[in-house]
Amino acid sequence: MFSTSSIIENLNQEEGLEYKKLCRLLKLSKKTDKAKLDIALRALEELEIINKNKDNEYFNVKESNHLVAKIRCSSKGFCFAVRENNEEDIYIKENLLNYAWNGDKVLVRIIKEGVRRRSPEGVVDCILERTNQILLAKVEIINDEVYGIPIDDRILAKIKLPKNDEKYKYNFDNKNIVKIEIDLFPIAQREGIGHVIKELKLNNNEKLDTDFVLSKSNIHRIYNLQNPKLTVGNQQQRLDLSTKNSYMFKSWETENSPILPIFQIDKYKNNTYKLWVHTNTIAERLDLSNKKSLQIFFDRFESFPILDKWQNYLSDEISNAAKFNANEINDAISLCIEINSENEIINWSFHLTKVKCSLLVENQHIEALLTRKRNGRVTSRILKPIKEYIEDLEKIIEISNEFRKKQLFNGKIELPKSNNNIESLKEQLIHNPADFSKEYFEPLNKSDIQTYLSPLLYEANSIWFNHSNNYGLNNASYISQKLDYINVSEIIKNSELIESNIELNENGTLSFKQLVELCSDANKKRILHKILFNVVKDNEVTLISKDKSINDSENIISPWTLPSFDFTNLINQYNIYNMIINGKRNKNSGGSFINIMEKDSWKKVNWSIYNSSALKNMDLIFNKLIIDKINEYKNKVRQFKSNMINIKKVRKAEKFLGNKYSGLIMTVQSYGLFVEIPELYVEGLVHVSTLNNDWYEYRSRQNLLIGRKSKKSYKIGDVIDIKIIKVDILKYQIDLELV
Repeated sequence: MFSTSSIIENLNQEEGLEYKKLCRLLKLSKKTDKAKLDIALRALEELEIINKNKDNEYFNVKESNHLVAKIRCSSKGFCFAVRENNEEDIYIKENLLNYAWNGDKVLVRIIKEGVRRRSPEGVVDCILERTNQILLAKVEIINDEVYGIPIDDRILAKIKLPKNDEKYKYNFDNKNIVKIEIDLFPIAQREGIGHVIKELKLNNNEKLDTDFVLSKSNIHRIYNLQNPKLTVGNQQQRLDLSTKNSYMFKSWETENSPILPIFQIDKYKNNTYKLWVHTNTIAERLDLSNKKSLQIFFDRFESFPILDKWQNYLSDEISNAAKFNANEINDAISLCIEINSENEIINWSFHLTKVKCSLLVENQHIEALLTRKRNGRVTSRILKPIKEYIEDLEKIIEISNEFRKKQLFNGKIELPKSNNNIESLKEQLIHNPADFSKEYFEPLNKSDIQTYLSPLLYEANSIWFNHSNNYGLNNASYISQKLDYINVSEIIKNSELIESNIELNENGTLSFKQLVELCSDANKKRILHKILFNVVKDNEVTLISKDKSINDSENIISPWTLPSFDFTNLINQYNIYNMIINGKRNKNSGGSFINIMEKDSWKKVNWSIYNSSALKNMDLIFNKLIIDKINEYKNKVRQFKSNMINIKKVRKAEKFLGNKYSGLIMTVQSYGLFVEIPELYVEGLVHVSTLNNDWYEYRSRQNLLIGRKSKKSYKIGDVIDIKIIKVDILKYQIDLELV
């Protein structure tokens, strides 16, 4: 089914598009679908968003007074249209939403400019794309009619259901939430209409948690993946490295987890090395040069763990074809990084290769390597079977450590993962070396060997950005944000976690590393980490083209090393493969050959390395529409992961209702205290209304609650006695009270 957004995206501002061609692009053949398209086109013309030329061809209006935004509502009924590029949000009154819901992509018109600290006000003229095609709701009877009331209180609507859905009426004891498919969204005076497609009885039924959280995050289970057509890999230009030892560092335990790269290390004279990063050749096996192949991925852009397995965005057929099987010769797309005796990168080159994985390196191996005495004659029981590989492995670990030091020196920060001992979340809590959406690194950890992959992959991804950007190629990248938006002084003042006698550096500032080191108490350090988790922003994928100006001080990476993890890695790897196969090595037949896949080769190239056909293919992949869809999906996955952890924590707390614990105050708000139970690694709320021995007021400057009569205060870092009194599975909430 088409959306308003898809109509606008298919229309060009310069050239008109005739009706029949638009129908073909939207894949509309039924009369009913075309009738809906006619209504949409008339409405868009009335709103002056599109127009028709003298040849009856449709095109987008250039000087439109509409802004593209996303609706964000709060549970208290306040709604804003959020724009891109950190532009000011637009306040939308409820009666001017025109039935837009939280998360919908809309066209907004400003009707009142902002003054002083007040946001501009606007009206939603057009809903481009609906976020919720399926709602989680409670079935209730209102005036003898059956309705679904969304459990998300940011969605300000109710959905009318058929009479026979009355059997799903909400029962508190069962907590029977239903999934409702929307048949008709509310419009004008007509109510929204839908029907129940599944009932979820959540009370004491953990098996349904995954389905519930997926639905709440607007992600659907994928059972039968549609496959793009597999192509045969190129065998003519491959460098045969299959006689060399290569190693896979792996902590993930499920069989269908993403395919990790393998590493090879070669030593040369003067203590120089070549570190090879071999990645599985997924981009080489797919034809991404047409819209049909690309659209297959539009409802899934990333792989993520759902407890005991992964929901992958690629089919098993594709993954198995590109898998690195131990002691078997496999095709790879590889990066060779030349490193000097100081572990500095001095050169690089990209290749198509044949490789062989010699050893799967696991957590037990790295623990033994890190505790091993270098000059000791005795080899431990764990290392004895891999004695011949020890020198290689130690060098790879050494390089990883040195790369991380360099990355921290260049402004990145490290924050440890939150403590968690819920067994069912084990796969999700293992470090993902391909996830660079966070503005911080997880520290290297001998208990999780995949943390040692991150510094290596970060450099490999940084190298591809450097290489592609110097050639003026488009790529999908993460741009590290400067952390000056974080007010360290406010953190110190509000949290009262740091000693008052602080020595600032010569610039009068304090680094994150210094801040954490100054916090000596383990409990306070944990609170400080949580504060930093909450204030550090997430990064989104950005389309970087040759026209975009880049600041030399910015840390930018274009991930390509784990194409089985997400679509961003896949399209960047496709760019590498395309450059190797189709890139022009010389200006004309008589010119000298240049290896365009080597470092600094761009300095010798004064011609376009792609012909017009190849450039057209690249523009099909690297465009704002696809990047926007990638970010939308990543936000859903991020929400799912967070909510999955939350619901499992609530399930854990549910088993200990009434139990008493010693808790640590993590956050203080006007409405109560958020307290962590270190024994369970769960956090709950002591609501201010339960502090009935006095009237407590919130002092924002000191960040504490204080009793008017008793002067008893509660602040961050205090240890208090509490008990678990209630849990709410639907809202992922744990209620506590003081003992």
